[in-house]
Amino acid sequence: MKSYIVGVGMTKFEKPESRDWQYWDMAKEAGSAALADAGIDYGLVEQVPVGYCFQASTAGQRAVYELGLTGIPVYNVNNNCATGSSALMLARQFVEGGISDCVLALGFEKMKRGALGGGSDGGARGGAADAGGKTSPVARHYGIMAARHGFEMSPPTAQIFGNAAREHMERYGTTAAQLAAVGAKNHRHSVNNPNAQFQDAYSVEEILAAKEIHRPLTKLQCSPTSDGAAAAVVVSERFVDRNGLGDKAVEIAGQSMTTDTEESFASGSCIDAVGAPMSRAAGRAAFAAAGLGIEDVDVIELHDCFSINELLTYEALGMCGAGESGKLVESGATTYGGRWVVNPSGGLISKGHPLGATGLAQAAELVWQLRGSAGVRQVPGARVGLAHNIGLGGAAVVTLLRR
Repeated sequence: MKSYIVGVGMTKFEKPESRDWQYWDMAKEAGSAALADAGIDYGLVEQVPVGYCFQASTAGQRAVYELGLTGIPVYNVNNNCATGSSALMLARQFVEGGISDCVLALGFEKMKRGALGGGSDGGARGGAADAGGKTSPVARHYGIMAARHGFEMSPPTAQIFGNAAREHMERYGTTAAQLAAVGAKNHRHSVNNPNAQFQDAYSVEEILAAKEIHRPLTKLQCSPTSDGAAAAVVVSERFVDRNGLGDKAVEIAGQSMTTDTEESFASGSCIDAVGAPMSRAAGRAAFAAAGLGIEDVDVIELHDCFSINELLTYEALGMCGAGESGKLVESGATTYGGRWVVNPSGGLISKGHPLGATGLAQAAELVWQLRGSAGVRQVPGARVGLAHNIGLGGAAVVTLLRR
């Protein structure tokens, strides 16, 4: 059975505490927008998976109750930075498994101010211990890093990705300017996205000159803490036909989630510990499910939590060979006029990264692109889109959407 996205919505992503709203306010805004985009009433929704990382248990219900009190099942989803796409995957499985005809996937995050600090639980983006002093679920990943690189005083997530960048530079000759080119591209793209947290363009030189977070990563190559929400209405083919939604429907052509295997830890490399093997496996499985290849893809929203992760993902998805990603971004192949347009939204670096919302915001951008309704951000002739969303600890989700 096929599944389709027929409605998407998102809030503007904001700097934490810059707007006087609660997580249920942002969830209502995004969910209502998705339902309005689909042209359906909340009463038709049969189940709701809700993703977030930094609120208490059953916050999903508190958020969804703003849309309606219909008694339907609500599932609280927490999968680190891959939370939003995990909620989308559950929605797709409910539909393709024949359990439901109409499911709303919702994701939100209300975070705390501070450099890469996250919210109330340090386990999502922190180091060996969470805010309560308990061992973090990602302690094993940071142990890999510490054994090879030691542990410095910079933010832990910036450290592990920054050390992955150092390894890539040592192994392949990747340059700091190539890493900065990712940030320059994505900041430039965000200028045209009214939902982006930042809408300023920077040159490679300006990005290199910005405050260093963990060598070689500067502030303008790191995703910020963000507030925001996003949502998608996922339905069956018969729901599309019954409600005359063919002009809005975008097919979920293939999707896969992978988690860590021995490969993530065996090499002792931060490149593997931050999820390159997971991304590679998820990409291959999603392409196989869709009967497509990277050559069929036009537009990509991928998880550039740090500039190095965009380069690692190019290689994992088969856009280039191992070690060739720096040259790929420098060549212009991943921006307008190139082979693919990657992160036309501005990506996590510039659009923002409210953890529970990110994967669904990626889906929203791709739906707009594939419908041809992305305005000045429009990728000409886009027919196939790919979303890549990854979280340490770990989960990688790759989704292929087809108009």
